[in-house]
Amino acid sequence: MRKTKLWMAVALAALLSALFTPAFAQETGKIHGHVQDPAGVTVTDGIVTLSTDGGKTAKYTFNTDASGDYKGDNIAPGTYTLSLRRPDTPPDKVLDQFPEVKITAGADTAQDFDMTRADYVSKLTPDQRKQLEELKAKNATALKENAVIKNLNADLLKAREDNKNKNFTEAEQLMQRDTQAKPDASVLWLELGIAQAGEKKNSDAEASLKKAIDLDKASKKPNPEVEAGADNSLGEVLANEGKVADAQAAYDDAATLNPAQKAMYYTNAAIIMDRAGQVDGTVAAADKAIAADPTKPIPYYLKGKALVNKATVDQKTGKIIAPPGCVEAYQKYLELAPDGPFAPEVKSVLQEMGETIKSSYKAGKKS
Repeated sequence: MRKTKLWMAVALAALLSALFTPAFAQETGKIHGHVQDPAGVTVTDGIVTLSTDGGKTAKYTFNTDASGDYKGDNIAPGTYTLSLRRPDTPPDKVLDQFPEVKITAGADTAQDFDMTRADYVSKLTPDQRKQLEELKAKNATALKENAVIKNLNADLLKAREDNKNKNFTEAEQLMQRDTQAKPDASVLWLELGIAQAGEKKNSDAEASLKKAIDLDKASKKPNPEVEAGADNSLGEVLANEGKVADAQAAYDDAATLNPAQKAMYYTNAAIIMDRAGQVDGTVAAADKAIAADPTKPIPYYLKGKALVNKATVDQKTGKIIAPPGCVEAYQKYLELAPDGPFAPEVKSVLQEMGETIKSSYKAGKKS
């Protein structure tokens, strides 16, 4: 009995010792690296594996990210075969491989797949090396073009700001240089034409703006906003050259290409026709602007101003007789902009015509 109790006590002590002795898990290692193909292009769909049978069976698998990097952890220490494949690589093939990669406990092993290295390229077939050189040449050209485009975009933003601030000479010089560097870019010709129009170089502006339109139409992905912008500027240039019918057609084209901005285009047309003294042209453009957006006051003012030119005087009474639509246009302007910049002028004309100005117009809100 005493022996039995002694044995049980020893067994219990051993059990308690096992239960309360800390268990230390095996310490693991990590691996990381970067993957690029023979042309130096980042591989974003790479599949990296660690195996202990020469790459046949993956024991650990890691994927490259958008930067071409991969990483893995919780790897048991040991020596592995590190292999690289892509989704379309046959199971029995690899793109690149390192047969003896050591993973050490507590360490982070670095191993890149740099397929531009000489020993990798030397194993390519003659045809593969030829294709590689062709690809490198294309990539170099693309990088050069991207650098040019980046500079052109910066110049374009600068030219737009210059044109906005009426620094037309600076904008023209910048765009003259850039249209020579990339003569097939319609947006550059558009900005050049706007600058030339600002400098009153009408013939040059007309040529540049028409070039912008032609280039955009011939491009693989025409941009209606570019063509509409060019037509809008072209309308002003043509009007300044006395080509009224062509100017009206340009504004019509702009409105057709970019309907969302037709009210603005037709308002611009009315302003230009008014400056050119084209009464009928002003009325026609103003009517189109009003139809596109009846809430804007300027087209009503321009219409009324143009129609005043057709007013007559009653020989018996001496009263000014306004043509149809004139008074209505002026009254609508006052309704929409009672304190607008042209309100005093409009009120004066209406009073000379003997028209009553509604009291609600006299104390209107700021437009």
